[in-house]
Amino acid sequence: MKRLISFALGLLLLTGCSLEPALPSFGVVPDFVLTDQAGRKFSSKEQLAGRVWVADFVYTTCPGPCPRMSSQMRRIQDAIKPGSAFALVSFTVDPDNDTPPVLAEYAKRYKADPARWFFLTGSKADLRKLSYDAFHLNEIGGNLEHSTRFTLVDGMGRIRGYYETSEPENIPKLIADIKRVSE
Repeated sequence: MKRLISFALGLLLLTGCSLEPALPSFGVVPDFVLTDQAGRKFSSKEQLAGRVWVADFVYTTCPGPCPRMSSQMRRIQDAIKPGSAFALVSFTVDPDNDTPPVLAEYAKRYKADPARWFFLTGSKADLRKLSYDAFHLNEIGGNLEHSTRFTLVDGMGRIRGYYETSEPENIPKLIADIKRVSE
């Protein structure tokens, strides 16, 4: 019996199979069209198809968790090698103030790679629909409250995980999960 178990474990290692369970799927993010920090149309269908990506919801004048979240997004950007099919997407919850030029300045502050990290704005209705209906996070209203979770989305648009940013151990876990769904 021990030989059989050893053989099976050896076979798993040789074939590259993991004993870790697959990440769950929490639904699919529908296609959306918004405006990026350069003022260009951003189509998820065109710019995110086939890419693993991490999403968050922030605003540029946030005195609370947004600076920490954006620093963590920078850490994730730095951990994933350039040229991989990976992106970061930060949606504003304050579209009245977070215009493309304001988002572009914010992106520079965090040394965002414009080929991989997108800062998006649009109508309040579209952003609310994404936050609440698509990502299953907080309702976006006039009070600027928002979720402090990152959302991992695979190359097929499926939500594969949520990561509370106030828990420091979640960032290394998210980076590891990005690599898992990228394989």
